[in-house]
Amino acid sequence: MDVRKDILWRVNLSFLVMVLLGVVVLGRAAYIQRVEGKFWRSMGDSLHQRFMPLEAERGTIYSEDGNMLSTSVPIFDIYVDFGADGLREKDGKRFKDNIDSLSFSMAKLFKDKSSLEYKREMQLAYKNNDRYYPLKKKISFSDYIELRNFPLVRLGKNKSGFIVDIRDKRINPYVLLANRTIGLSRDNAKKNVGIEQSYDSLLKGTNGQRLMRYSAGTYLPVEGLEVEPENGKDIITTLDTYMQDVAETALMKMLVNNNSLHGTAIIMETATGKIKAIANLGQQKNEDGSLKKDKDGLTVYAEDLNYGIGKATEPGSIFKLATLMALMEDKYVTKNSIVDCEGGAKYFYGLRIKDSHLGAGAITVKDAFSHSSNVAFAKLADQYYHTQPSKFTDHLHKFRLDTLTGIDITATSGRPTIKKPTNKRSWYNTTIPYMAHGYEELVTPLHMLMLYNAVANNGKMMKPYLVNAVKEYGLDVKTFEPVVLVDKICSDETLVQVQECLGAVVDSLHGTGHKVLFDSAYKIAGKTGTAVTALDNRGYNKGNKIYQASFIGYFPANQPKYTMAVVIQNSNESKLIYGADVSGVVFKEISDKVYARFLSNRRYTVPGLSDTLMYNYYGLKNELNSILGTLKMPFTDSGNGGYWRSMSVKNSNTTLQVPAYAGTAASIIPNVVGMGLKDAVYMAENKGLKVTVSGRGRVISQSIPPGATFKKGQLITLFLN
Repeated sequence: MDVRKDILWRVNLSFLVMVLLGVVVLGRAAYIQRVEGKFWRSMGDSLHQRFMPLEAERGTIYSEDGNMLSTSVPIFDIYVDFGADGLREKDGKRFKDNIDSLSFSMAKLFKDKSSLEYKREMQLAYKNNDRYYPLKKKISFSDYIELRNFPLVRLGKNKSGFIVDIRDKRINPYVLLANRTIGLSRDNAKKNVGIEQSYDSLLKGTNGQRLMRYSAGTYLPVEGLEVEPENGKDIITTLDTYMQDVAETALMKMLVNNNSLHGTAIIMETATGKIKAIANLGQQKNEDGSLKKDKDGLTVYAEDLNYGIGKATEPGSIFKLATLMALMEDKYVTKNSIVDCEGGAKYFYGLRIKDSHLGAGAITVKDAFSHSSNVAFAKLADQYYHTQPSKFTDHLHKFRLDTLTGIDITATSGRPTIKKPTNKRSWYNTTIPYMAHGYEELVTPLHMLMLYNAVANNGKMMKPYLVNAVKEYGLDVKTFEPVVLVDKICSDETLVQVQECLGAVVDSLHGTGHKVLFDSAYKIAGKTGTAVTALDNRGYNKGNKIYQASFIGYFPANQPKYTMAVVIQNSNESKLIYGADVSGVVFKEISDKVYARFLSNRRYTVPGLSDTLMYNYYGLKNELNSILGTLKMPFTDSGNGGYWRSMSVKNSNTTLQVPAYAGTAASIIPNVVGMGLKDAVYMAENKGLKVTVSGRGRVISQSIPPGATFKKGQLITLFLN
């Protein structure tokens, strides 16, 4: 009895414990489902679902004449999941059966490794069970299309393990053309340069996203849960591809031939300030500091820095325009004022300033400008501004030579430096004489171009700009109009005189630009400049100094359409050093081609020379009549009846005749020499001949001569060329 009670007690206790445990489990399950259910369901979804970015397509940069200057193309990175179930099933049979043919196909397509190297590489990755093995990167679309049909790859992602990562690559279709101005687009937008940097927020667009659910070994999109990307907008620049090509070609030729360090050529539309071309080329060096050479042994140049916008230097004699305008505006001189050049050399406060061509005495200011006398301008500036230097620097401020140009790409190193009299640590007695002829100040070529352009534009200084419009799907989102920075940089009286002085640089017999630039079908006005600079900042002594050659001008001088600056930094090995001989030659080559293409009213006509060649052809009469009628070519048909004609053309006289053996008896071989293949076969087979053909083009000979007899079914060979 006691045993029975003891057993029942134990059974009841166990039952009670089980009931309590069941209640706890059910309660916990209800709690998880009702209270924590939303959290755990989202947690489960997060393991099987995720948002994947949809990259926006970056906008394209175009030239003003509609050519692509920078665009995006897809490139493909190929990875392999060597742990994919389909690849490893049946002890990797699928991989082993296809590895040889796949390796052979890869080697044949990419030609970078042998098939054996590809095979060993993939076998090792398979052995290591690599899940995201980078097999090939940056392949083109055409290579990707071919790759998709390779053995194993064509079986699909789950069975082959091949994974394709598609991304955009930025390319410049014209490669070197305006490369530094258009800029570079990198993954880190902060490292972009040029237009790609300045307009990055418009070009890049806005990325979208798509919800993807993991199922059956791959991610599949969830319908209706996606945000489409907003593609980037297109930029229409002011650049003209023809002018850009001409500028870079002419600049490159001079740099290579003269062994110069670097150079820039900028073309500005005079009335608007549009930059139509900007070429920047510099010598390229190897890691050891030696110059890079091409296969012909010539120095390699590339667009490595925007020298026209981003490099401020001492301008040399092209700065004399600013000095001349200041003197004339203050009524201190006119073009006819006399200045004594003192033989071309003079000491100023212990420092000697000399002219490159010694010997000049008392001459007019106009002649001093056209001869580019350093002494004359140093004397005049020191005479009138030594005791009132702020009056001189105020003019330079008005000419915006101490202000950023405002162009729409960043060039922090292109900040100008104009000394101020208030800064006693940098201002000396010699500062005014040296500033007057282009030293002790730093300006970019674009600064000087703006000043010369203002003179060409009758005193109106325009803001330089590189972008015409922003477009989205072909429609204008934003347009940019010309901006006037200074309505009138000087009086009309000064303007007329400086325009005449700039013209004299080229037109005057002793002008520094006369020899190179005078012989043109149009008038050029401008100024040469040759500045002495220190090589690698080692001082101006004879062994270290090099020369910066410049020419800035506009054309046609009577009605200016374009203003251009060419500035070239020579090396100590350059044979030519002066502004006219170096930059003037480049200016002339560019301006000649731009004038001929866009401004000249003269058109080349082919002289009416007699045609000494005879053109012969054979064909159907009706077809020849139709062709000649369409071409409106008068002709004479001397044949009567028949379907075939021989045609001869000489000196625009066209004659049709019945060819020999064309309408003869059925047993006579026809003459098909000179016919096209279709007509020759048609005529021969209509006679009952069997035709074989050798070559391509028109019939030049036939195996059986015309007029010979034959039997039906006989073989004839036609030789074409």
